[in-house]
Amino acid sequence: MSSPFEYPTSPLVRRHEPLGYEWAISYRPWLRDEFGFRCVFCLVREAWMPNDLEVEHFQPAAKTPEVELDYNNLLYACRACNSTKGSRTVPDPTVELLRDEISVDETGVLHANSHLARELILVLGLNEPRMQSFRLLWIRMVKMAKDHDPILYRRLMGYPDDLPDLSTLRPPGGNNKPDGVESSFLARRNRGELPAVS
Repeated sequence: MSSPFEYPTSPLVRRHEPLGYEWAISYRPWLRDEFGFRCVFCLVREAWMPNDLEVEHFQPAAKTPEVELDYNNLLYACRACNSTKGSRTVPDPTVELLRDEISVDETGVLHANSHLARELILVLGLNEPRMQSFRLLWIRMVKMAKDHDPILYRRLMGYPDDLPDLSTLRPPGGNNKPDGVESSFLARRNRGELPAVS
């Protein structure tokens, strides 16, 4: 079984670029889809922590207000990682937290091969005992569900029921990447192309 904490194999190439919203929170449906309904830092899933994931500014809004509403500056992160990062400037997790650079062992400890991935782990406290314990708990629960309860396994490792329908959204400034809507999770589900688990 693959770990529920496997990082992406390559840097994020954004599929969406909505423009013109007055509030960062308005980008949330797009970011949910962009980041696969997971925290970009710790990989916690919406299915595990309902209502816990939020819009995060990669370059802090307090330091760089000119990019506060720039979609490409926004991330999707859990409340704990967002709060811990705060207004710190950190390496880009969409580039540095990749499967070749970071992995989790069977005890829930993250191992990094690069200096920048290690920096992210340290700054965000991703290897603190509570985080290690949290990962170990979910690794074991997901394995148990896979071995004994396929329905629960699909629920834990699948996609939310409320996949955003990006085709109905009309960003005030338009969308620089309208073709991305066709590769959204809901569009893929409607075409029968979305696997049961991620």
